[in-house]
This record gives sequence, structure tokens and C-alpha cells, in this order.
Amino acid sequence: MCYEITFVIVALMSAPPAPASPATVTPGVSQPPPVSPPTGSDGPTATARPALDWRLRFAALSLIWGFSFLLIKVGTEGYAPFQVTLGRLLSGTAVLAAAMVVKRERLPRTARTWGHLAVAAFFLNALPFSLFAYAELTIPSTLAGICNATSPLWGMALSLVALSEDRPTRRRVAGLGLGFLGVLTVLGAWQGFTGLDVSGTAMALLASLSYPVGWIYVRRTLAGSGSSALSLTGSQLFLGTVQLTLVTPLFTSAPDGFPLRPTLAVVALGALGTGLAVLLQYGLVTEVGPTTAQMVTYFIPVIATAAGVAVLGEQLSWNTPVGAVVVLAGAALTQSRPRAAGASAPPEPAAAPHRESS
Repeated sequence: MCYEITFVIVALMSAPPAPASPATVTPGVSQPPPVSPPTGSDGPTATARPALDWRLRFAALSLIWGFSFLLIKVGTEGYAPFQVTLGRLLSGTAVLAAAMVVKRERLPRTARTWGHLAVAAFFLNALPFSLFAYAELTIPSTLAGICNATSPLWGMALSLVALSEDRPTRRRVAGLGLGFLGVLTVLGAWQGFTGLDVSGTAMALLASLSYPVGWIYVRRTLAGSGSSALSLTGSQLFLGTVQLTLVTPLFTSAPDGFPLRPTLAVVALGALGTGLAVLLQYGLVTEVGPTTAQMVTYFIPVIATAAGVAVLGEQLSWNTPVGAVVVLAGAALTQSRPRAAGASAPPEPAAAPHRESS
């Protein structure tokens, strides 16, 4: 969800660093450490395909992550933001734990891996999930969904500084500039940001920045860990749950009750937007490759906006959808890699099978 947004495209773990595009977002979603899928190409693998067509699973993933921002908003109607995040992580961890038992996955074995996963859990789960929940106390879910779409822009800017193999190109710099203009359009900069809740918007943008910080950390520390994507992601969510379990009692009091609608929203946010979505995304990356699977990124803010307006009755001015389109266009440019004339396309690098949006 917010987000939910997104998965990281990383270099094959067994290969030396090679030029790669910066992290790509999908909602609020969170990225697990990189692992190699059965194939490095952007196409079908030799493994048996699921009975449900990948296009239907792609549509389901888009809807799940797009509605995550609405579910956060509803959850905060009955619970404090930290409680929403804790409930989300508990539900998501339960789904992945069940999947790990069914698939007989082993937990990571080294203290080093667990230590790096704890840092990843903070930047990819605990921090952004909590920031989005706090942000939606004062800003509409539509704006939160659009802020989440800025993660690829943050990722490109940070990767140019932190990853030596990433080199700026005119196209990527132009995409960064275009995306920045889109953000200013969404925020109504020409009006002096009139009517904008600065603190809520800043928290949503900071949450979007947290994702690429975590992705870069994971890329630098956990490549070659030897564990599967499901094992690493499940362990990461477990550690995020532990972190929220320790923090939540310090800043919130126990809820007086468990109102039905907010409770269902939080459970759905975790079980679907954080648990099931991870499994769907991993399957898509394995079956159709990261290039096709990452296109879900561009549907999330559209669905989040439509859901906020249609279900919650949120107001939408012209600059919000126009700015969102500009942001997505800029993000697409930052992810594109021009091919040399007459040259064959290199194999698609492996993808980490989970970035959650919001």
C-alpha cells in the first residue's frame, strides 16, 4: 500500500555490481532483501505457473495497494497511528508465517543477517507505515497515495549519491526535475501552499523517502545472504512487529474498545496489503519478470485517488490529478534505460519481491 509502494530492482547477487536503475516503488508498501529468482530474464520461468492468470493477480495487487491508503484512513478513526501500524504488521506477519510453514522455509541463521534485517524493518516497515498513519490524521488518503508515488524520485536521487554504479543521465535527471514539478503542482505551490497541512504532507513525503533509504541499505548489506525472499521478508516483518510492540505502549494507551470498521480495516491492511500482496508480487516477479511486475507502481496513486473520492468523499481539485500524472511521468523517466542502437538487451536483474506501498 503506502504503502504502501514498491519493489527494488537489484543486481544479481552472484554477479559483480553493474549499472542498475534506482529502486522502484510500489505501495507503502516495503522491500525485502534482494534474492535471485529462478531466472534473470524478464519473461516466463521454467517453473509451473499458477492457475490464476498473472493479469488477474496484477489487477488484484494494484487494487490491494491502491486501497491501502483508504484502509489506513479508516483505521485511524478508531486507533492511534502506532496501533494501526502494529495491527498491520501483526496481520501481515501472520500471513507470511503461515506461507513459510506451508513452504517449509527456514529462518535466517546468522546474527549478522538478523541485525541487518532489523535496520531494514525500521526503514521499510516500522517508520514509513507509522508516518503514513500519522500523516493521514490531517491529510486526505488521496494526497498520501500521491506522496507515496514520489519514492522512485527519492530513490534515484539517493542512488546517484550512495551507489557508485549508478550514473546520472540526461533522461534520469530530466525525470527527477519533472517529478519535482509534479510535486509542486500537487501541493499548489503557486498559491503559496494555501490550505495545505504542512506537517501531515511532510510526514507522508518523509515516509516515501524512508523506502529508498532502506532499499539502498539492503542492497549494500544483504546481497548474498543465502536465504529466500519469503524467509527474509517474513523475518523482516517480524522484526518490525517487535519494534512496534516496544514503541506503541510508550506513546499510546490501550484502546477503550475494538470498533468494527477500523478493526476490519487494520486487519485487511495487514493481511492483504502487507501479507497477501507480498506473495502476489513475488509470484509476478518470478513469472513475468520485474519489468512487467513493476508497472503496478503506476496504478496505485490512480486507485488510491479514486477510492478516496468515491468511498470517503474526499475533495479533489484539478491540480491533484494533474500533478500526480506529472509525478508518475517523472518517475517513469528515472526508471527508463535507453538501449544502444543494434545492441541486444541485457538480462533483467533479479528483483526483491516485496515493496509494499505505504
